[in-house]
Amino acid sequence: MSKNRLQVDDDHPDGAPSNIEQIVNRATSRRGILRAGAAAIGLFLAARPLTRAIAAADDDDSGALLGFEAVPASTADAFIVPRGYRAEPLISWGDPILRGAPEFDPSGTQPAAAQAGQFGDNNDGMSLFPLSADRALLAVNNEYTNYLYLFDDHRQSLDADGVRKSQAAHGVSIFEIARRGDGGWRYLPDSTYNRRITAFTRIELSGPAAGHALLRTSADPAGRTVLGTFNNCANGQTPWGTYLSCEENFHGYFAADDPGIELSAAQRRYGLRAGNRAQQWYRHDERFDLASEPNEANRHGWVVEIDPYDPGSTPRKRTALGRFKHENAALTINGDGCVVVYMGDDERGEHLYRFVSNGRYNPDDQAANRDLLDQGTLYVARFDARQGELRGSGVWLELVHGRGGLDAEHGFPDQATVLIHAREAATRVGATTMDRPEWVAVHPHDATVLCSLTNNRNRGKSHNQPVGGPNPRRDNKYGQIVRWRPQRGDHTAQRFDWDLLVIAGNPEVHPGTPEAGSANVNRDNMFNSPDGLGFDAAGRLWIQTDGNYSNEGDFAGMGNNQMLCADPASGEIRRFLTGPIACEITGLTFSPDQRTMFVGVQHPGKSGSPSHFPGGGKSKPRSTIMVVRRNDGGVIGS
Repeated sequence: MSKNRLQVDDDHPDGAPSNIEQIVNRATSRRGILRAGAAAIGLFLAARPLTRAIAAADDDDSGALLGFEAVPASTADAFIVPRGYRAEPLISWGDPILRGAPEFDPSGTQPAAAQAGQFGDNNDGMSLFPLSADRALLAVNNEYTNYLYLFDDHRQSLDADGVRKSQAAHGVSIFEIARRGDGGWRYLPDSTYNRRITAFTRIELSGPAAGHALLRTSADPAGRTVLGTFNNCANGQTPWGTYLSCEENFHGYFAADDPGIELSAAQRRYGLRAGNRAQQWYRHDERFDLASEPNEANRHGWVVEIDPYDPGSTPRKRTALGRFKHENAALTINGDGCVVVYMGDDERGEHLYRFVSNGRYNPDDQAANRDLLDQGTLYVARFDARQGELRGSGVWLELVHGRGGLDAEHGFPDQATVLIHAREAATRVGATTMDRPEWVAVHPHDATVLCSLTNNRNRGKSHNQPVGGPNPRRDNKYGQIVRWRPQRGDHTAQRFDWDLLVIAGNPEVHPGTPEAGSANVNRDNMFNSPDGLGFDAAGRLWIQTDGNYSNEGDFAGMGNNQMLCADPASGEIRRFLTGPIACEITGLTFSPDQRTMFVGVQHPGKSGSPSHFPGGGKSKPRSTIMVVRRNDGGVIGS
């Protein structure tokens, strides 16, 4: 086995097995893998790929897919890329993207009107939409904002303009970029394509739940038009040229002055509660007051489809995809033309979903594809495994009114209620509770799908979150990535087979225990809390982290958050970049020629940590999109 292949735990009593068969034999002969410690876990994982690609890779130099020199962990206030690469900022929070918008003012005194024309805060998921070989549009989520930096006085109490400014920092930013003569990229602040979609943009509700009584408010008695989208986490992209923006932790924006107001079980399941919330929107925008508008929260937690090519178009919330705390929406076209969307619900103990369209994608008539996400079936995953095994099978359970207990007797009088209360519906049909299912990524060359499971302090401590299957550790600090392949490679199939690509951990602090992680984790690539996932055109898997950056205790040696690259066939993982102090690395897209990577740096200097990225000196830290290129102009990662 090449030294660039899977690294076998040095503590294994038998040494490093010489080939895959030996690893398989040793791993599968053990009983109770978790009780045997990290070595058994790691060897099993290294040996049980879902495809035969790993066997083919064993016959050649598997380092070919990963052609860069790994970078070490770092605690520096810098964005560090491999030798032979360069990185530079493209755009940062507060940069003007609408005509007439002012330049960023670090004082924090700019009004709401200024922020409404500027790039939003805390950029997250993003997609690139080509215009030509040297021009494109970037659609970028702006998940939330940091009051510590948004306002000059940190605003413990907001006035109406302060709320409006906070709302303007949220949502989605769309802007044009152009390639420079030196191969780099710049954004065009005066482009007619540029657009801000914020918490007060008009958006239509579409699909089965549109118009339902649970979506009606005093401002919208028809239940078909929503103001705004916010806490937009990750994203998706359709082959018909639209952007999918996913609403995640919407619950934190709703509050009420009366902590004693009675909330339903469904409201509590989505994290709604009375009392003050840090965002303070409810004080100056009545729709966020739970006492005044109890249905408003039902109008958020959806996937929003946006046409970036038409700045005058109205976004739509596609209710057929279900309501929960969406992380991203990984869309693929099945062999029969059905559109399939995989989605994670990012909360401890929540679920993994799949949507299958009724209609078929027509590549010759893009206009006909525009409503494919309005009609179809939503499913939720159940993962099955024998006790102690880290692989198994699974089944997609349909969330359809009248089936599986989803009826009026159990609180689901119609299909719209099933979709609005998708979490409760998933529990009713028996879905597996997961360790925070975040980004989902579909392999570009086969039907393999992966999902990052970030962490879960509740695993093993709650009756409905038992240890086992794809969630193999109690009080999971480090996270893992689950992988599955549908039967016959058909994304609409009911059943699938699954295993784990990697279990993150710290083999330096916890050698010989489950907390060391799988065998493809070592001192040179260890990480915690995998979050963002994405494939490039060659099939490299890019892994972004949003975890503990203390570099102490359980996380000693891991440094700041980072992005790694994995060969899904061999399981090899290398660290590609490290971010500045207290940031999250999130958001990923490529130029069509794969020679430019766009990567997001979110919340550097979080909670007052000593970051001054990207300006340096004593400048205010700002969330930023970075442009990464090879010095020789080659394909990223190769």
